[in-house]
Amino acid sequence: MSPAQNPSHLQAVSLESIANQFGTPVYVYDGEKITNQIKALQHAFSGAPLKIKYATKALSNVNILKLVKKAGAGVDAVSIEEVKIGLIAGFSGGEIMYTPNCVSFAEVQEAVNLGVMINLDNLSVLEEFGQIYGNSVPVCIRLNPSIMAGGNAKISVGHDKSKFGISITQLPEILEVVEKYNMLITGLHIHTGSDIYDAAVFLKGANVVFDVAFQFPNLKFLDFGGGFKVAYKPGDLSTDIENVGQKVTEAFQNFCAKYGRQLELWLEPGKFLVSECGYLIVKVNVVKVTPTITFLGVDSGLNHLIRPMLYDAYHSVYNLSNPIAPKATYDVVGYICETDTLASDRVLPEAKKGDLLVIKNAGAYGFSMASNYNSRLRPAEVLVWEGEAKLIRKREVFEDLVKNQVIMDF
Repeated sequence: MSPAQNPSHLQAVSLESIANQFGTPVYVYDGEKITNQIKALQHAFSGAPLKIKYATKALSNVNILKLVKKAGAGVDAVSIEEVKIGLIAGFSGGEIMYTPNCVSFAEVQEAVNLGVMINLDNLSVLEEFGQIYGNSVPVCIRLNPSIMAGGNAKISVGHDKSKFGISITQLPEILEVVEKYNMLITGLHIHTGSDIYDAAVFLKGANVVFDVAFQFPNLKFLDFGGGFKVAYKPGDLSTDIENVGQKVTEAFQNFCAKYGRQLELWLEPGKFLVSECGYLIVKVNVVKVTPTITFLGVDSGLNHLIRPMLYDAYHSVYNLSNPIAPKATYDVVGYICETDTLASDRVLPEAKKGDLLVIKNAGAYGFSMASNYNSRLRPAEVLVWEGEAKLIRKREVFEDLVKNQVIMDF
């Protein structure tokens, strides 16, 4: 990789200075990259009335949501807590799409009371919603198109064994419930999974929605979810967003002409917006030489970045402290009491104790999936915006670990 691909600075701010100021491990986000990704989507899908709903689960810091709002996007929330974070960030209820899965109906009702767009993916919940609200509250239906797509089985959510969405084969039951309660269906939603780069996959799902849409006369939008692929390692394919945008918008506009009315096209990108903006800076605690492997043990682990262990995900790593040293091969591992290999068999500039390593593509599902496993503290988060590094989440302290524990006397 070239030095340009392994940055020492973000917007003229030194990553080393960020590590020195805020300590390690630390998550650092390039706000300019997020806004540029939103602009890229807006340009690619400019042929249709587009609304972007940022998938909050990818990175839910309220300041990231405020930045997303500033760039003209809305919010996709999958929990009532994400809905509330969106409201704190300044979004109106109407700018938030709430797509619950297997939650209590009380949470759905709370979301209705907050004025957000409800997206239901279960027939029994749809029936309960119809019983209570009839046609007084507009609602969206999430369909399962029975399409297997995505880079990992755990993030492929549109196939026929997935818990997500109402199966397209259950359309007659959906229509029966809608007619029974005179429900106001204003949107149809589909999401097949993550790491999809082929326009044909998006079009396959879109065509399922187009066919169904004629059964619903009051639609205002069709939501095609997210799942655009970003490159994690050299040679990786990524979504040709211009090509996908051109083909999907053309098909969408052809559908709208047949439907007889212009609808909005909604997208729910998460990883596409924030993955490449994120860098996890860690420090080498130990260099452990064994007869077979040399380990770089760092001050982080699967408690901060679980994707390599959970999904076998690849994250590029580089030596920030000594980028031009002679090369050696390492396994980069964490300080957790089980195998937590962050990167295996990597050729890196020779590292020593105290060196700073940077883990790339850490913006999506990094901090948001972090935990206190081994009673470890979660790291700080820093946003680089307009040439300044701003702390957007304090590093946890020990008191945070025990503050909610009720200590008994024995």
